[in-house]
Amino acid sequence: MAGTTAPARTLTHPKYHAADILLRLLESRRRPSSGQTETASLFGSALAPPKQREVQFADFSSIARLKERGGLAKDTLENWDRLWRQNPAMAAVKSQPSMGWVLETAEGIVGYQGSVPVLYQFENRTMVAATAAGLVIEPAYRTRCIGLLASFYRQRDVALFVITHSTASVVNQSKALHARSLPRPDYDKVLFWILNVHEFARVLAAKLGLASGMEAAGAFLASSALRLDSLRRGPQSHPPSKITQIDVNDIGDEFEALWRRKLGEAPRLLADRSPASLRWHFTLPGSSSTVAVLCCHRFQRLAGYAVVLHTVDREAGLRRSMLADILVEQDDPDVTEALLDAVYSNAVASGGHLFEVIGLPEHVRQILMRWHPYVRTYPTDPLVYKTTDEALVRTLADENAWYAGPFDGDATLLP
Repeated sequence: MAGTTAPARTLTHPKYHAADILLRLLESRRRPSSGQTETASLFGSALAPPKQREVQFADFSSIARLKERGGLAKDTLENWDRLWRQNPAMAAVKSQPSMGWVLETAEGIVGYQGSVPVLYQFENRTMVAATAAGLVIEPAYRTRCIGLLASFYRQRDVALFVITHSTASVVNQSKALHARSLPRPDYDKVLFWILNVHEFARVLAAKLGLASGMEAAGAFLASSALRLDSLRRGPQSHPPSKITQIDVNDIGDEFEALWRRKLGEAPRLLADRSPASLRWHFTLPGSSSTVAVLCCHRFQRLAGYAVVLHTVDREAGLRRSMLADILVEQDDPDVTEALLDAVYSNAVASGGHLFEVIGLPEHVRQILMRWHPYVRTYPTDPLVYKTTDEALVRTLADENAWYAGPFDGDATLLP
């Protein structure tokens, strides 16, 4: 991908290597996909030839065990019910969508690729899309990954296919199946701020494998250096707009009105943000993550909202806060900055150690770049897509046609 702007390159100077090293280490320990699962096969040395079939609801227990062996987050039956029975997109599909595909041998399920139907809007058109979710394959069967991906991309009555935050292997195989990268040269640049320098440095020292005494010394030295550097990062002023916080279940009519006004602006591809879709998307049964919905009102009506997702890294104990979504009428810069400031403050108040922003349109990132973030590069294309609609192919080749961020794909959809 093309490089980012000069200021972003400056921020990746070796002077700030401690923060970048930790994020790379943590990223390597995040949920693996098909090309990264290193668990030993439970099925012996002789490989039983797998058969591929569609997922059935009764497969939950077997797939849940496979995902846990592969290092993915623990799933629940309630979440499956949410994804495929309570999904608002089910009312718009022409035929029963697939839940995904499994590779199965006589010994059990050895591979899984989930597929979740979601709605997108472009101009006056509502389209059914599919997002890939939870790809995991036993190491001995990884050569069959291409078959699972091919089935995902062959679904009928689906206008758009999206895969996000996967491995280089999955991205390359997707491109072999004619998927494309998002046409944004800086979409692979992740912006982040250190909120708790001491905890950040402690995790860094532990990840580097220092002994207990050295770990304490390393944490102290790293925190001292990082504390000085972090003082100049983050919002430097606080916009006066009043921000309120609500529960996900309280997303209602004023969000519908904002959504309808947003659809009347310049045409962009937008994942459906109707109240029903927002409530469904950010209700994560069985998850340890928490969600905060922040609202900005002007002239007695909702002018914009932002959603913050707070998670805890199970292995490192690092608390992450992510800007999961933001939508502002007419992309108003004052409202946008007020919401971003509130998001940052919410991350700090939550006890988070780290605040991250992935993707999102240029008008949002321009404000954030003034906050002097650290910048790291995602190891592969964070979003690949495919469409069989020729008119949509031409439209989506323009980066201005997208409003892409963590709300797309499965980054904020799954526990």
